[in-house]
Amino acid sequence: MLHISNKTQGASSHTAEHNRLELVVKRILDIVGSIVLLTIFSPLLFVIVIAIKLDSPGPAIYRRRVFGFQGKTFLMYKFRSMVVNAHEILQQNAKLREEYENSLKIDADPRVTAVGRILRKTSLDEFPQLVNVLRGDMSLVGPRQLGDIELARYGDAQEMVLSVKPGLSGLWQVSGRHAVSFERRVELDLYYVNHQSLWLDLIILLKTPLAVVTGRGAV
Repeated sequence: MLHISNKTQGASSHTAEHNRLELVVKRILDIVGSIVLLTIFSPLLFVIVIAIKLDSPGPAIYRRRVFGFQGKTFLMYKFRSMVVNAHEILQQNAKLREEYENSLKIDADPRVTAVGRILRKTSLDEFPQLVNVLRGDMSLVGPRQLGDIELARYGDAQEMVLSVKPGLSGLWQVSGRHAVSFERRVELDLYYVNHQSLWLDLIILLKTPLAVVTGRGAV
């Protein structure tokens, strides 16, 4: 029979309690942070909605179903940066479809609108995800959100990457975004899952503004 000392049990209990406390603090920071950012930037968000509507026909908000914590799906919100029939164009253009299937990105994507290029370069298209953070679907920091195609490429690591909430920002976003390979993106996501802490979240949040300003890896 395996014997577990009281000392070991105490250490395990302390670790579990510490982890629960960090999760509570992280959730409080998510709520407070998303409310503050939405409040501060609300005038800018209103201007973006108008710009999108004037630039091309269609809704200002794009909704995409992605996987979240423990594989639960939810609708992720973004400002629309493409024409409304972007999916149909992709399916009808063999060259674009091949490029996307190979690297899950398209350089100089012709489906991106004029306003959309600015939104993507500045990461402003991601701002509506603050609503997802407020609702609890996402966190301010975490792995990148995953759709069907992306999740399939995580292979045996799928369960691990889905063990935490996806983030508005993360190691991928502050490490070059699309300038790094998808394989590197997987490595960064798994590193975050294995080393997650409030301290790591703080470092990523402090690096995020510089990544946004430089626009490195934006497409």
